[in-house]
Amino acid sequence: MKPATLLTTLIVTGMVLGAIVGQFALHGSEIGGDHWTKVAGDLVLIRPLKLLVIPLVLFSVVAGITRIGDPRKLGRLGGATLVYYFATMLIAVTIGTALVTFFDPGSLPPDVQASVRAGGESAFAADASLSAKVDAKTMGGTWTNILYQLIPTNIVSEMSAGRPLGIIVFAIGLGLALAAGGERTRAAREFFDAGFEGLMTLIQWVVWLTPIGVFLLVAWTVGRIGLENVTGPLGGYMGTVLLGLLIHGAIVLPLILRLFGRVRPFQFMGKMKPALLTAFGTDSSSATLPVTIETAIDEGECSEQAGNFVLPLGATINMDGTALYEAVAVVFLFQLYGIELEFGQLILVVVTATLAAVGAAGIPSAGLVTMVIVIAAVNGSLGDAPTLPVAAIGVILGVDRILDMCRTTVNVWGDAVGARIMTRITPDTPATPEA
Repeated sequence: MKPATLLTTLIVTGMVLGAIVGQFALHGSEIGGDHWTKVAGDLVLIRPLKLLVIPLVLFSVVAGITRIGDPRKLGRLGGATLVYYFATMLIAVTIGTALVTFFDPGSLPPDVQASVRAGGESAFAADASLSAKVDAKTMGGTWTNILYQLIPTNIVSEMSAGRPLGIIVFAIGLGLALAAGGERTRAAREFFDAGFEGLMTLIQWVVWLTPIGVFLLVAWTVGRIGLENVTGPLGGYMGTVLLGLLIHGAIVLPLILRLFGRVRPFQFMGKMKPALLTAFGTDSSSATLPVTIETAIDEGECSEQAGNFVLPLGATINMDGTALYEAVAVVFLFQLYGIELEFGQLILVVVTATLAAVGAAGIPSAGLVTMVIVIAAVNGSLGDAPTLPVAAIGVILGVDRILDMCRTTVNVWGDAVGARIMTRITPDTPATPEA
């Protein structure tokens, strides 16, 4: 059995066993964020992967840029990548808005609506960490924050804070400078190439911890939520999100890959299974990035130039699943509170959900925080009509973890599709001797 096949089998086995243990051994008892399964899962998998993210972003982007060499080719790659990312996010959020408007899952009997709303607002009030994070969250503030990250004053502090956007910008500039330096910067280019190869070897070692980590994290998730909670009033909402993610992940993205990448999409999806399953288990596109790069280059036949540039950037700004989920969640909550949105307001949801998803960090439940931006934008368009309270987010808190695992998988799949398409722009070429 090939190592990649064996790893996939072990990860799937870990997920299934984790769900069984979580439902039948852990569910029913008080399981918080400090439960031993969550702590052990973080120590075994999440923390080792996150440890690799920042050095990997720096070394992979610098190595990728120096291998591209020609700034004009980098311009084509960068422009095409951004067009792809924003286009697929816009498609995803349009699908989500259309589905939630058509199925109308928030239109429940008045007594059921009142009960769900009251329980949700209590849950939001009890979650002090989420309440603090969403205070004064606005579109302007989010974009100012992104701009500050793009132009940091101290790259070391950006690394320490785990903010990859400024590191990517710095790495692009450094890579271009090293490529332009010719023979004078050969040693530095070789250093980053060697460092990247060493990191990839280290990642291969860490990846074999994935089955254990996924088992522990899935057991904690199912034990905390319980499989029975995916039914009832929230079942329609969850079904709408999952249907949208399925349409986007299994139809739209494969079609785009077939048209622009000229490869068999589901064959490529099969090769990317270790990364997709890791994304599902870890619930974080940033933590999954080391596995995504390793799998895309070694198994998915993405070029090192495209993979090293497109995937770190995608883990930071490309959030197809998050954008779709935010649109469905916001419209669902307005439906649940009996606030009817007109066509213009639905368009506002599409635009703001797409932009807010860019500002969502690649960490668990980041979409819940940026969702406040979308709610604030729609509330501002309602005039004197009743508005949606931010505490309404509490309605969907209970089932968010399961949906977050699914939308993170779609986020990573969208990144991988982008890297495979961009391989046509920057294929790997044999190294040529330097003058």
